[in-house]
Formats: sequence, structure tokens, C-alpha cells
Amino acid sequence: MSEKNHVTADAIRFIETVGISDLPAEALRIGKRCMVDTLGLYLAGGFEHSVQMLALDAVETGGREDAYVIAAGKKRVPAALAARVLATAGHAHDWDDTQVSHDPAHVYGLLTHPSVPPLTAALVMSQKLGNVSGTDFMLAFQTGFEVECKISEWMKPVHYRRGHHSSGTVGTFGAAATAAKLLGLKGDTLAHALGIAASLAAGIRCNFGTMTKPLHVGRAAENGVTAALLAARGFTADPTALDGPWGFFSVMGEGATEEKFAQGFGRSYTIVDPGVSIKPYPSGILTHQSMDAMLTLVTEHDVKPEQIERIRFYAGKNIIEPIRYPVAVNHLQAKFSMPALLCMIALCRRASHHEFSDAFVASAAMQDMQRRTEVRLDAEIDARGYDLIRSRIEIDTKDGRTLVQWADERYRGGPLNPISDTDLEGKFRMCAEGAIDDAAQARLLDAVSRIEHIENAATLADMMVYQAI
Repeated sequence: MSEKNHVTADAIRFIETVGISDLPAEALRIGKRCMVDTLGLYLAGGFEHSVQMLALDAVETGGREDAYVIAAGKKRVPAALAARVLATAGHAHDWDDTQVSHDPAHVYGLLTHPSVPPLTAALVMSQKLGNVSGTDFMLAFQTGFEVECKISEWMKPVHYRRGHHSSGTVGTFGAAATAAKLLGLKGDTLAHALGIAASLAAGIRCNFGTMTKPLHVGRAAENGVTAALLAARGFTADPTALDGPWGFFSVMGEGATEEKFAQGFGRSYTIVDPGVSIKPYPSGILTHQSMDAMLTLVTEHDVKPEQIERIRFYAGKNIIEPIRYPVAVNHLQAKFSMPALLCMIALCRRASHHEFSDAFVASAAMQDMQRRTEVRLDAEIDARGYDLIRSRIEIDTKDGRTLVQWADERYRGGPLNPISDTDLEGKFRMCAEGAIDDAAQARLLDAVSRIEHIENAATLADMMVYQAI
């Protein structure tokens, strides 16, 4: 093995040997917050039409009764199929957490949504295996989270710029590492699991704003679980599939930033440093600073919708390229439309999953105001780089004023300005509303808070069965 081709071996060594005592207390604390956030998103996502179609397909396909299908009552299907539906639900609102990086060369889209793939794998595999303790559950989740984030950090920006969706591609490794950890895979068998995952990793950005975008994350979880289960049966793959010749880094990203390899897996945990952002809004992380700026603008100046003549949004290519719809006509496009997101705030002074409905986005008020919103590339903002997410908003009022607001670079939800535990619980309960009752919500929150004391982690899934089904 050359000096360069050691990343797969390092990943194997980390997955094999990491123990719960290796995880810093802060990693455990943040991990529980990520779990609370993601469990709520599974419950909210189950109401999405796209997820319901997947759930119906899974139930009709059938097979071993390994794990619950989200939004399908107590119906069970094979673990990988359950993972497809569950992880799609977790990403359906584009409200799941986001990896943070301090690398100024990164574009933010390169960074993965880290929790859904490994947490999904942990949930379905704990049901399949039936004897996974809460401690082993948390360890497996954090193992996949770390592997996924380090691979994403080391990828070159060309991966995302070329059109790959990192949460779909890199997320596959997070799910595979978690499932492999719970299965106890080691050595060549574990190498084969990662090799299978490398060939199954997929997702392209042309599908942003459609049902297929969250399916990328569903497939990442499904394929990661499949890779681990196939390897456990003896299925083989290249043992250096991350960094070997024609490996994942080379084929998917023209190599990797090799000087970062010294960071290693688990020497410092990405979940702690540089951290993870928990989203205040169900849209791309690139949009949140600007949405908060819009909220500040309309509330501090008490701007009513009927007073707005025109809105202008200025930003660099890091926002304008991926947030690409000039006028959104449905809620999926709205997640990637700066006019739609700013207009939601202007009209409602909030943007929760309740505003992300086809009826609201297509309403006359939304369509009219979107058409009076301009998105402009600002060369000066773009020249400042992509280490932070920068933008400026201007509102022309009908009485002749021009109101200006710059986005706060210390975005709400990020490590420098995190969502409080109280607000996080509020987000969870809002997401869980209609899926499980208040008592079930309380039980699920309590179980996460004492996860290291839970004897059987499969009980988490029991608590998530929709009561309306």
C-alpha cells in the first residue's frame, strides 16, 4: 500500500476499534441533540406524499419483517427497504442537520447532512438484530457520523460542483459504517462493506427541488445497510475503495485533499469540532442566514406585505448556483428558491413546514411577490470567498423607502449560535404533531436523554409508530 492509499485502512481500523469510552462527553451531548432533531424529522416526513408512495411500495414488496416502515403502522419489511423509506422521510423537508467546515475552499453544499444515514442504519439494524443496547446504538451512530463527515471534509469541492449530491454519495458510507459496527464486521469483510458502498453511492443535483432529492438520502441509507449485510454474507469488493486506483475519491472528485488525511478518523470528532448545525428552517443551509435577515428586516421596521414594492437579494455563487429556482411553483422547489423563502418570511414572518405546502407556495400572494423579487450575483460578496455565507437584502417600500439588511455570518443553528435545547424540543414536537401524541413524544425524548441506559434500542422504533394509522 502506498503512503497515499491508507484512508480505507484507517477507516477500517477506526470502525473496528472505537469504543464508547473514546467518545468525548461533548460528542455524546451533541449526538443526543442530533437524535432528537432527526427523530422528529422522520415523524414529520412520513406525511409527505413522496414518502407515503415509498412506504406503499415497500409494503407491497414485502419480505422479512425486520423493521417498521415509517407511516405504515406496524407493518415491517426487510431492513434495507425500511431504511430507504425512513431516511427519505428524514430528509424530505430538507430540515436535517448539516456538517460544518472551516475550510475556506469548501462550498457549503459539499458538506453532508450527517445524521440521517447513520441514525437510520442504527434504527433499522437495532430492530433486525433485536439485541442492541442503547450504548451500542449511540456508538454505532457516532461511528457512521464520523466516517461520513471526514470523507466529506476530505473530498475536493469539484465533487459538488460537478453535480454530485454529497448527502447521497458520502452518506452511503455513514450508513455502511454504522451497520457494519452493529454487525461486528472486521478486517477484509469490513473492507468489502466499504467497497460495496463505494460502488452504490449516488445522487445528482439536477434532482434538487423534486421528490428524488430526499430519495438520494433514502438510497444512501438503504445502500449502506445493503453493503454491510452483503459483506457479512461474504460478498466481496475492492479493499481500498476510498483511495485506491479508480476509488471513490479519484472517480467522484478528482482525488482528495491529501494534507487533511492526517486529521484521521476519531482523533478529533467532527460532531464536536468544527461541529454540526441544526436547522431552524426546512430549506438548504445556504438560505437560513438570509431568511433570518429578512425576518429582522420586516419585524424591526414592521413592514407589512402590502407595503412591499420590490425585494432585491444579493449574494455570491455559493448561494445563487444551488438555490436555483427564480419562481417556485411547489413546496419542493421553494426549498431551493430564494424568492420563495424570502417571500414566506415577508408574508408570514415564519417559514415552518406548515408554509411548505403546494397550496401556499402556489397562492396568488406568493406568486405575485416572488415575481417582484430579484436575485443578483454580487461580485464583491463573491470575491470575499465561501468560508462564510454572506448576503444582503434590500426592500423597496411603496412609500419610497429602501430598507437594507446584511445577513449575520454567525448563522442561527450553527456552532457559534446554536439552537437552544428548548427550541430544539419545540422543533421536535412541532414535527411530531399528528404522528404521535404528547405522551409518546415525551417518552421518546426521555429515551434519547438516557440512551446509554436503554437495554434494547429497538424500543425507539416502537415509540415512533404512527398512532393515526
